[in-house]
Amino acid sequence: MTATRDFVLAIDVGGTKIAVATADLDGRPLERRVLPTEAERGAPLALRRALAEAAGLVSRREGRCLGAGVASPGVIRPDRVDLVPTLPGWERLALQDVLREGLGLECVAVGNDVKAAAEAEARWGSLRGADPALFVSLGTGLAAAVVAGGRVMTGAHGAAGEVGYSLRGVGDDAGVAEGRAPLEEFAGGAGIGRRGSQLLGRTLSAAEVFALAEKDARARELVEETLAELAVHVANWAVLVDPGRIAVGGGLMRSADVVLGALGSRLGRAVPFPPELVAARFVEDGALRGAIALVLDALEGNPSPLAGEEAAPAAGGGVAREGSELSELDDPSPGP
Repeated sequence: MTATRDFVLAIDVGGTKIAVATADLDGRPLERRVLPTEAERGAPLALRRALAEAAGLVSRREGRCLGAGVASPGVIRPDRVDLVPTLPGWERLALQDVLREGLGLECVAVGNDVKAAAEAEARWGSLRGADPALFVSLGTGLAAAVVAGGRVMTGAHGAAGEVGYSLRGVGDDAGVAEGRAPLEEFAGGAGIGRRGSQLLGRTLSAAEVFALAEKDARARELVEETLAELAVHVANWAVLVDPGRIAVGGGLMRSADVVLGALGSRLGRAVPFPPELVAARFVEDGALRGAIALVLDALEGNPSPLAGEEAAPAAGGGVAREGSELSELDDPSPGP
């Protein structure tokens, strides 16, 4: 019998931040911590810091930690992670094995962060009851997820929804084969910040570019141009999928009125049956909520298709420690 104080662990590793939380067995977060990813210092250090934070959260709770769910950018393979340019060294990790050993837990479910966020929105959030539905994540990067039949579509290679790799037009000759993600480079948060910095002559984040758009004509033109192009792509996705509802999440939704206004206007004019357009319920922590869903499904013996191959749930709680695979991975950058 499961004790009422037993809990699960959730970790969301992003390009700019790592979020770690404990949650009860009904999916309610209990305690959480957020720390900067410091991706430029390499994957091993980011993982060690995440494991240390997880160990601290686990040690402060009564009951057993039954398992962990982990949301990560990219396409998770048994021996590597594909399509994850924002985290140097991440592509060389057997992520599930490293985390299972590092956390001291048998039940570790790992899945893509945006698909996990879509799972959370379909289960508990703004996409509940919508079928099919589309989740669009506008964060540091750019991705989407389709929910159909109550499940998030993974695709033949696990790469469904990697829309950041979309070509912007016939003039786009450089794509994934050249290590490029054309639409993400233009409309993702990192791309907006980079373009804004070049335009205005100082280092800016996407949020700062959006804020400046209220008073600076150059920033306003950049934001309007970006959202106009992004809206065309979202409208085309809606024509393809015919969703009943689209939910938008990610860091750019700090400017929700501007973002939803641009997208909604294009959807209304371009889509034969315009879907309902809403803000995600979990704008800031969708992937973390999705990580909770991943581990709860694994514990129930019904692993999500988003997660990798599962081991049997552990009987007792684990203690985070440095895994051998993690310690053997060369850190590509200097630093302690």
